[in-house]
Amino acid sequence: MGHMWTLITHLRSVAGPVMMLIYPLYASIIAIESTSKLDDEQWLAYWILYSFLTLLEMLFQPILNWIPIWYDVKLIIVAWLVLPQFRGATFIYETYVREKIIKNYGDDHGKAKKKNVHFMTPTKIKEEDEDY
Repeated sequence: MGHMWTLITHLRSVAGPVMMLIYPLYASIIAIESTSKLDDEQWLAYWILYSFLTLLEMLFQPILNWIPIWYDVKLIIVAWLVLPQFRGATFIYETYVREKIIKNYGDDHGKAKKKNVHFMTPTKIKEEDEDY
């Protein structure tokens, strides 16, 4: 039984980085190369939510240290966000995040208001700047 427990512990420690980083990185590269917009939305939403989860985890680390199953809960949440059967990242983004963005930055026609949006849109490079 001791060897089995050691194997399970090692698999658990490998599952996190694979589920949270390696597979999403691979899938993001595939999404960039594909012509579909759906996979782009899934992976952009995933990275937004994963970054937010990581920031929350950094803020609440002293509290989370007292919760012994936190890593397992995080792994389950990330699996739901990542796995294509669930598309959890897209669901959360479309249900909650997009709604807030449209409410704060969009008008009735879905067009962005001028208020606080200038930092989100890339500026066009002047032709004379391209010579350098």
